[in-house]
Amino acid sequence: MDSLTQIALGSAVCVAVMGRRTAVWKSALVGAVAGTLPDLDALIDHGDAISNMVLHRAESHALFFLTLAAPVFAWLVARGRDFMRWWLALWLVLVTHPLLDTMTVYGTQLLQPFSSYPFGVGSVFIIDPAYTLPLIIGVAAAWRCRDLARGLRWNMVGLALSTAYLGWSVLAQQHVEQRARASLSEQGVSAQRVLVTPAPLQTLLWRVVALPEDPADPKFHEAYVSVLDGQSPVQWEAHARGSDLLIEHAASAPVARLTAFSHGFVKGAIAPDGQLRITDLRMGQEPHYVFSFDLGLPDAVGRAPATQVSARP
Repeated sequence: MDSLTQIALGSAVCVAVMGRRTAVWKSALVGAVAGTLPDLDALIDHGDAISNMVLHRAESHALFFLTLAAPVFAWLVARGRDFMRWWLALWLVLVTHPLLDTMTVYGTQLLQPFSSYPFGVGSVFIIDPAYTLPLIIGVAAAWRCRDLARGLRWNMVGLALSTAYLGWSVLAQQHVEQRARASLSEQGVSAQRVLVTPAPLQTLLWRVVALPEDPADPKFHEAYVSVLDGQSPVQWEAHARGSDLLIEHAASAPVARLTAFSHGFVKGAIAPDGQLRITDLRMGQEPHYVFSFDLGLPDAVGRAPATQVSARP
């Protein structure tokens, strides 16, 4: 999720756990800082654009390493007072960061160093005011309310509402996926995998991408489905996937890494300058995507660092 959301979540969790044991401003500030720490890995340059993408949300988002870090941060903050409570608060702040990130489609490697599998539910967009605003309002109420007990209750209400919204997003995603799969079956389209992600900033309109069952099939299908559509038929559009290029270069390191990270939701093409271009289909829409990479000329893929031709906003 975006930095503001992670700051708000960290503050809300820390305020909820610390309660009356410390000043609300202090628990909110400590929670905001700790809630931001895992994303500092974005400042690390791993040598090329694809490595920077697939190694973001890796060790710094691993539940194992964050659990080890929690008592260290608690010792720095507690200064001998309420150490166990600070330990619990900071552990929850640290681990809820990657758990929330897992609700987006990007890919979060929760189980490092034991597994590099990128988990991604994909039921919320990276920025969603309906999730973030209850957290901000709850923390602000706890901070400013003269009645501390009432303020802390507001903070808990904010956490409850934001968590309930995540639950709603999963239910809406499952509903849309069922409709999409039924529509594909009715139209005789055989899909190996179906990706359902929300359009920006909400959870009513969803983008659906269907990969063909045959890896050599040159097309993938894309549609938009709203939870308000009722029984309206799903309108699918077929787009070129560049399956011949993906098969030809499947063994090259950059293609293999991005294919594994995106769970196969990639397409290949030849860029105007003749370079092989590989694109992550999960974020964006045809033909505009957040993550596209030029890998060099087709007969020299992997010899030079991949370069990103689109920027993460």
